[in-house]
Amino acid sequence: MQYGLDSAIVGGFQAMPGFLKTFGYVDHKIKIGYGIDPTFQQLIASLLTAGAFFSSLVAGFFAKYFGRKHALWLACLMNCLGITVQIATTNKGVIYLGRVLLGASNGFFVSFSNMYTSEISPAHLRGVMVSFMMLWVNIGSIIGAVANFYAAKVLDKSAYIIPLGCLYIVPVILAIGLVFVPESPRWLLYRGREQEGRVALGILRGSSIEQEYVDIEWAEMVRGRDEEIKLKRGVSWLEIYRGKWFSPNLRRTILCYASMACHAGSGTWFAISYGTYFLQIAGVDNPFGYTIMNVCFGLLGVMISMHLTRKVFGNRSLMVTTCILCAFSMMIMGIGGAVKTKQNQRAVGKALVASNAIFIFFYNTGVGTISYPIGTEVVSSRLRAHTLGSAISLGYFLAWLVGFCSPYFINPKKLNWGVNYGWIWTASNFIAAIFFYFFLPETKGRSLEEIDELFENRVSVKGFASYKTNIAAAAIRDVRGALDNKSTGTETEKGLVRGYVERIETGERVKRDDMA
Repeated sequence: MQYGLDSAIVGGFQAMPGFLKTFGYVDHKIKIGYGIDPTFQQLIASLLTAGAFFSSLVAGFFAKYFGRKHALWLACLMNCLGITVQIATTNKGVIYLGRVLLGASNGFFVSFSNMYTSEISPAHLRGVMVSFMMLWVNIGSIIGAVANFYAAKVLDKSAYIIPLGCLYIVPVILAIGLVFVPESPRWLLYRGREQEGRVALGILRGSSIEQEYVDIEWAEMVRGRDEEIKLKRGVSWLEIYRGKWFSPNLRRTILCYASMACHAGSGTWFAISYGTYFLQIAGVDNPFGYTIMNVCFGLLGVMISMHLTRKVFGNRSLMVTTCILCAFSMMIMGIGGAVKTKQNQRAVGKALVASNAIFIFFYNTGVGTISYPIGTEVVSSRLRAHTLGSAISLGYFLAWLVGFCSPYFINPKKLNWGVNYGWIWTASNFIAAIFFYFFLPETKGRSLEEIDELFENRVSVKGFASYKTNIAAAAIRDVRGALDNKSTGTETEKGLVRGYVERIETGERVKRDDMA
């Protein structure tokens, strides 16, 4: 939610008279009477992603010594400091410092919230649970866009100070809420704190399923950890790059990096950072109102995505399909630039608003939402912090690159491409669709330990969905043996576990839902 709030609020500042009076210049040629220096425009957008880039890059090293909760607490602290700095000054240099601090906190928020959610989720709900990130990003974006809509009418410094003050809400609530949340069981397990990990898993599952099934899940985690220890020694960040393309670690790293890079490649960072400003210079009336509408389309897309990934499509097919649809949405923008004249400017403006809304809807239906479950699933449990952290860092670097370069393309004082800028994103979306079609395997419904086994066995993209893994059955056999030796287990409980493992041993592909 904080991520969405900040992106929406700061993205709208560039079209606010109250903000431009303080940090811009008078320009009567522009509709609102003020312009913004391209360098300042670049830096307030790009320094946020630069800060996130560096904090994501060190996430793996931080996770070696501290848990997911400690990382999120640190993010809350940096966030509040960054907000305070930006509210308290009108000095551009100090504003830049505040943007870096805010970006660094966002890098930790995104990296560790995704790690935590993927590690604690039951396999059959992991895609939906990780997708909740994008749901809250969009809720934050809507609140930020609404705050900007009303604040834009204020013609002094309060126009941007009031929306910035809203950014305190999430980190304060989150910092308090984390006190009541257990640490990631998988992180505790890999740190050698097995008893604490088992207790944490029990707290997270509560009374939602029978105790025996919690034992099965824990036994699978332990077996997965033991198998990785047999294959490798230690945890080094260099391991994520070792080997050839089809070697397990490098293959997983490339897929994780691709899933994070596709955000920038889709063009969404252009839409987020410069959407309102872009609509304004394109001559669209009421750009703030249309921005709220577009964010609502994005929220609708996330909600549909959560249903589709749970009930209809696999992660791979949804990713490929929405990359293609995003490409066509950006193509509409490019065509608008090619046919624009003074006579049809109003019609082209309407087409631009429509293409922007269509793009945001399809982006949130697939690419923006499903890439996080994919990125967290395909990485090794042992190397998750290093791989995912560096992948998110790459995504932020590309986002910074887009934020830094976009003004050169769209600003009237530079290349002044305008809506022709859409052709670049059309091509990049098609390239992403081709890559994911040929190289991304289907991981939906698999436990993280099963996915580890699939990659270690170098299973092909086509074989992922039907491949029979051994780790789940082995974990259940462990629990079955322990249960048979227990005097407290009822015959019904023992029969449930026996039946479950027998179905797996005979080759039946059992849905994780059946455990409940």
